[in-house]
Amino acid sequence: MIETAGLTRKFGDVIAVEDLSFAVSEGEIVALLGPNGAGKTTTVRMLSCLIAPTAGRAWVGGYEVHQDPTAVRAIVGVLTETPGLYKRLSAQHNLRFFAELYGIPDPDRRIEKYLRFFGLWARRDEPVAAFSKGMRQKLALARALLHEPKILLLDEPTAGLDPESAKSVREFIAELKGEGRTILLCTHNLPEAERLCDRIVLLRTRLIAEGTPEELKRRLFGSRVVVELANPRPEIVEELRLPGVKSAEHSDGKLWVEVEDPRFVNPILVRRLVELGAEIISVREAETSLEDVYHELMEGDSAQD
Repeated sequence: MIETAGLTRKFGDVIAVEDLSFAVSEGEIVALLGPNGAGKTTTVRMLSCLIAPTAGRAWVGGYEVHQDPTAVRAIVGVLTETPGLYKRLSAQHNLRFFAELYGIPDPDRRIEKYLRFFGLWARRDEPVAAFSKGMRQKLALARALLHEPKILLLDEPTAGLDPESAKSVREFIAELKGEGRTILLCTHNLPEAERLCDRIVLLRTRLIAEGTPEELKRRLFGSRVVVELANPRPEIVEELRLPGVKSAEHSDGKLWVEVEDPRFVNPILVRRLVELGAEIISVREAETSLEDVYHELMEGDSAQD
C-alpha cells in the first residue's frame, strides 16, 4: 500500500531524507522511528503530497505521489506533527469544511460519530481557539479519519494527550488495523511503537534498520538467558562451551548466556551447571526492549559518522 524507492528530499544543501526505500503492506502498522531531525515528518509530508521529493519515487495505494497527488490525497488520512486548524471556527465547522472538500455524504452523521468518539461532542460549538492542546490533537485526528481512509499517516498521534486519552487513541489505532487499514506511525513513544506496530523502520536521514521488534532484538542481542546463582564463580563461564551456547559472561552474581535457541539449550545448560556444582536460583530469558534496540542502533550509526 505504501512503497518508496530511493526517496530523497533536500532543503538547499541540507539533506532531510536520503535514498529511503521501504514498504508497508496492506493492513500493516509500521512505525517510523528516529531522533528529531531524522526525516520522519519530511517522509510523511512527501507521502501525503504536501511536498515533492527531490529524487526517488513513492507510491501510496498504487498511485505515484508525484504523478497522481489528487488520487493520493483522496485515499489517505493525515495527521501532521503540527496540524493546522481554523481556530476561529468551531470544532463542528472545522470538520464540516473538510467533509465538503471530501464530498462526504451525510456529513453531519460522520462528524457526530468522530466528535463523540474523541469526547468533543459537548464542545462542538466552541471555537477551536478555546481548546487545549490535547483537544486540538483529538480534533485533528477526527479530521484525518473523517473520510474513513484505508491508509493513515499519523505523526505523533498521542502527543499532548493525557494518559487516558492516549490509551483510547492507541486502542482505536489497533481497532483500525483490525478493519484492514494500513498505518504509518511516527512516534517518539517507543513502548507505544512496540505495542502497536507489526514492523519498525529506523531512520536517521537514511534507513538504519527495519524488521519486526522481535527480529531487531534477535539481530542485535540474540537470545540471552540469565542464570542467577547462589554460589557465583566467575571462572565457571570457561566451562560452558556447549552446543548452542554462543557466549557467556559473569556479572553481579549472574550468568548471561547467549544461546541459539533457549528451548533446546536451556536443559543442557542447566545440567552442565549442576555438574559443575552451581546452585541455581533461577533461569529466565533476558528481557530486551525496543528502547534497547533503538539506542544500540542509533549509537552505532553515530559512531560511523
